[in-house]
Amino acid sequence: MTAVPISWYLILGAVLFTIGTLGVLIRRNVIVIFLSIEVMLNAVNLVFVSLSRHLHSMDGQVIVFFVMTVAAAEAAVGLAIIITVFRNRQTVNVDELNLLRW
Repeated sequence: MTAVPISWYLILGAVLFTIGTLGVLIRRNVIVIFLSIEVMLNAVNLVFVSLSRHLHSMDGQVIVFFVMTVAAAEAAVGLAIIITVFRNRQTVNVDELNLLRW
């Protein structure tokens, strides 16, 4: 059985990151934008793990644990903020939210 080349993992990571970036830039729903950011974080995690495996180093895998910890905290705080905004404004559309405007 042959091993999968590292370039495939890097291409997959780049494609996932591009999809996440497009989701953040194009979509107007806060929840979709939030999930797109999570896709981008997972794309970076994939690249870290694949390069770590390729270089026979544990550094990338250690960084992935930190990124996963930050992503979990972001998910908890982000969803709480989204729920609070929805309760106050009855919408999750970015164009209709102007909480920081005077």
